[in-house]
Amino acid sequence: MEHDLSKGERIAKVIARAGIASRRDTERMIEAGRVSVNGKLITSPALNVTPKDRIKVDGQDIALPDSERLWLFHKPLGLVSTSRDEQGRKTIFDVLPEDMPRVMNIGRLDMNSEGLLLLTNDGAIKRKLELPSTGWLRRYRVRVKGTPDDAMLAPLRKGLRVDDEDFRPMEVTLDRQQGANAWLTIGLREGKNREIRRAMEHIGLMVNRLIRVSYGPFQLGNLKPGEVEEVRRKVLRDQLGLDSPAPKSAKSTGLSKKPQITRRKRNR
Repeated sequence: MEHDLSKGERIAKVIARAGIASRRDTERMIEAGRVSVNGKLITSPALNVTPKDRIKVDGQDIALPDSERLWLFHKPLGLVSTSRDEQGRKTIFDVLPEDMPRVMNIGRLDMNSEGLLLLTNDGAIKRKLELPSTGWLRRYRVRVKGTPDDAMLAPLRKGLRVDDEDFRPMEVTLDRQQGANAWLTIGLREGKNREIRRAMEHIGLMVNRLIRVSYGPFQLGNLKPGEVEEVRRKVLRDQLGLDSPAPKSAKSTGLSKKPQITRRKRNR
């Protein structure tokens, strides 16, 4: 079957968007003879495909993705941010509306954390927004046990090393002291595993509540635990620059403007 390279999309991009692998890894899979189109093995990624083409990877059909979509999800406490859990714990996918398409979470929040989690149907968007080079600021409201002051918080603002791992400088604001606890607002540009909890413990503070309130230009706002809202297509294109490089600074993302979104009711 002849393919017109002026139509459709490159096959590696299509497979990447389906969440199978990155574009580079997909190209390697093609060269290794693991991909077929309309029943024929291909060995070159220089091929465009359309929704009419049947694509298989390792003999399995892949579902061609819809256009890129993004949702805001208020992750409740007690849920694991994975599709499956070896310990049988409840995951975020157990509480999503039944009529949602197949989605992937962008980054993670641990079981004891709550707040904004981005979901997408597009593997390329997932990888793009998880890269530290994207430069988007993630903000958290953090409650700690103790009475921190600026001197105690200074190492966080300078950057520190914990368990042989370097943590980049954080934006830290002491909001208020409330009895034995204090509320902080913390901003990160890359989220390593349990970074805030580990950093706080390193300076002598114990986190007893952690809520992500924003991820780049996207805000948690009034979204209730377990609720999902879809970002409108125009906002998605404007904020993500789908046809241009990702924003390199918080300033360039329009962080002061809350994107318009379309609310989806939580499945009850």
